Amino acid sequence: MNVHGGLRLENHKSRPLERPLLVVPPPRVAILALDQGSGEAAEPVVVPGDHVRLGTPVAAARGAAAAVHAPVSGVVREIGLAATVGGAGQCIVIESDGRDDREQGAAAVDWRALQPAALLAGIEASGAAGLGGAAFPTAAKLALARSAGAELLLLNGAECEPWICCDDALMRERAADVLLGAQVMLAASGAARCVIAVENDKPEAIAALRSALAMVGDARLALVELPAVFPLGAEGPLVTAVTGREVPSDGLPPQVGVVCQNVGTAAAVARFVRDGLPLISRIVTVTGSGVCWPGNVEARIGTPVAALIEACGGRAAAPSTLIAGGSLTGRVLASDRVAVTKGLNCILAAAAGELPARAAEMPCIRCGDCARVCPARLLPQQLHVAARADDAAGLARFGLSACIECGCCDYVCPSAIPLTARFRDARERQQARAAEHRRALEARARYERHQSRLAKQAAAERRAFDEARQRARAAGRSETGP
Repeated sequence: MNVHGGLRLENHKSRPLERPLLVVPPPRVAILALDQGSGEAAEPVVVPGDHVRLGTPVAAARGAAAAVHAPVSGVVREIGLAATVGGAGQCIVIESDGRDDREQGAAAVDWRALQPAALLAGIEASGAAGLGGAAFPTAAKLALARSAGAELLLLNGAECEPWICCDDALMRERAADVLLGAQVMLAASGAARCVIAVENDKPEAIAALRSALAMVGDARLALVELPAVFPLGAEGPLVTAVTGREVPSDGLPPQVGVVCQNVGTAAAVARFVRDGLPLISRIVTVTGSGVCWPGNVEARIGTPVAALIEACGGRAAAPSTLIAGGSLTGRVLASDRVAVTKGLNCILAAAAGELPARAAEMPCIRCGDCARVCPARLLPQQLHVAARADDAAGLARFGLSACIECGCCDYVCPSAIPLTARFRDARERQQARAAEHRRALEARARYERHQSRLAKQAAAERRAFDEARQRARAAGRSETGP
């Protein structure tokens, strides 16, 4: 098994996993971010005042954004800017009527009888998205895999962040759903087989999956155990660890015959075909000493984070910092009023002193520790020099596009240099410049099209004028005679 770099970290998952999965009551007010974590916003298809049912589409898929559905029945109160996990963004606010009336026509799907195109269309309509954090539309990944001829479906149950265990809880309690989702996605993607990859520090999840595999009896489905190394749950390192194939830094797994999906996504697809329900809920780990009873909860999309903390006994006496995601790759939340999104897998309420304090930044001492742990085999110290100088050529030469922003280099840096943040900033600057360049090219193209239209119009007017002058001259000659 090919595993390069990474970190073996002490995990903090035992307390949340002591309690069974808890279902949080539907929110009184659901706040649905149009950007559910993919970086792109869905297109609203409702307006304030509309009545919606449970599962009614409220925003249509667009680009990298999956469709969004009402997680409660009620009335759309407003569409506007609100605080989100990502900072701030457009949100649809639905006030629940408490009835949970289901959308008419919602029913189980006979997926075995559907052609792949129809099955893909159904999965797209369900709003299924990557529940590992990226929230990229599931149907789009499966369709790309089918067109590329990918032969392996790789279900990611690695979950290597030291605080996150929502997938572990899912696999323990709903292993059959994971396998049903795998079978559906095999049919949709055209892949010949499926491997479920789980880190070997999850013995209960592995046992549940093995039992479910024996009951299903599908020879196409297999389980592989991986070492517990961070960030093995990232897509690129996972593909390499399981298959030995390397995904190009500017490419996608289907290029090497693989399509990756999260085990939570598989369970969501299973729920869609079994119950006819779109993706309206997800499992979230709520953990840290800042909550009274850490646990894993299933919450409707749009539920305020405060409700998840309340379901876990509320905040402990110690002051806490709220982090969306894990301690290495997450982001600090301004408040608990933000709502659950498809991409939110963990709320870490860290008590004072629970997370390592960041020391003051010092100059790089060229120790090479960052290169040793980099799972993408990069030279972070060289990338850092290029990032500080905003050297586009150097960033390209040292592989910025291959950086997965895992934070391993930050973790081991003795000089406390915020390498990942610098690389993220450099990438954002590059993206901004690329977007500005595209806008400039589009503006130039519009200008040239406008000039072409004006030229054609002027030519047409000139021809009309010449023709009219010729007719007038001809008429004058006919009136005066020879």
